[in-house]
Amino acid sequence: MSPSLHIIVTAPSVPPELRNVQRLLLLEQWERACQTDLVNTTEIVPDSEQRGLIGALPPRLRPFASLMRLDRPIGVWLLYWPCAWSIALAGVGGRWDLFLWLLLGAFAMRSAGCVYNDLVDRDLDRHVERTRLRPLASGRVSARSAWALIAILCAIGLIVLAQINHVAGLIALASVAPVAAYPFMKRITWWPQAWLGLVFSWGALVGWPAVTGSFDWPALLLWCGSIAWVIGYDTLYAIQDMEDDALVGVKSSARRLGAKAPLGIAIFYGTAVILWGCAIWAVRPDWIALLALAPAAFHLANQALRADSTDGEGALKLFRSNRACGFFVFVGMLVVGLSSH
Repeated sequence: MSPSLHIIVTAPSVPPELRNVQRLLLLEQWERACQTDLVNTTEIVPDSEQRGLIGALPPRLRPFASLMRLDRPIGVWLLYWPCAWSIALAGVGGRWDLFLWLLLGAFAMRSAGCVYNDLVDRDLDRHVERTRLRPLASGRVSARSAWALIAILCAIGLIVLAQINHVAGLIALASVAPVAAYPFMKRITWWPQAWLGLVFSWGALVGWPAVTGSFDWPALLLWCGSIAWVIGYDTLYAIQDMEDDALVGVKSSARRLGAKAPLGIAIFYGTAVILWGCAIWAVRPDWIALLALAPAAFHLANQALRADSTDGEGALKLFRSNRACGFFVFVGMLVVGLSSH
């Protein structure tokens, strides 16, 4: 019992009836204050840090795991698939270990990119409902600690870089500039998704020379097709933030397209399939080889038909399904690549 409550309850000059009333009122106020304190101390911690993989970590590490989006591996897969497609279409060349090395690289670079993006956007994130509890926006992680985490993740990236040849390594290093520029694109253009496409598709330019030791047209066609794919699925992702983005002045393809977003997504997905088909044709000019893309094409068509610019939750589910789409493309590229080399 608090001192003030004890004094009033035990004061001899207060009639018993009034004393009971005062005690009840003070107890009520005290309980309300305790509940307020509890809300204030837990509000800045999102639910994602209290369950699953992040929730199993020591409390001091959880904000850093949240910065890296350990609870959302979909981004790692979307960054990795263009790498895997390129290795597969090049025929692997006996370097099966490249699949694992570039998966590790995708994990490290995607994590570093998320931390960097949150550093740049921490002031904007405080005004967006979905992002206001992020570790940097809420003040649970300092900028200095975030930069230190980026340095550690980049060191892992350098280890991966040492496993590939010089041509592939130089191409991989060239991605640093567009990656650094990406967080600013949403302030400049209505199509930041196109810039994300350049960045998230970069692995298609790395995988082919990592196998063959040289750069060739199939890698470029894969890259261009992946850019179109990324614009499509990231437009889906942006649908859920349309209202918040409008309030803070952030631009996106979803806002630009508005009600026509499903049509735009269909066009970008169609372009992706055509360019992937051109990449396959460059390796194996055979109409039957193009059938390897059929599962991915049907999957993307289904996404486009179900897309709704007013349904943020549905758009998020469709966005996440692109992990499966990437796998379908990978299987197709692997079949064509192994049968052609």
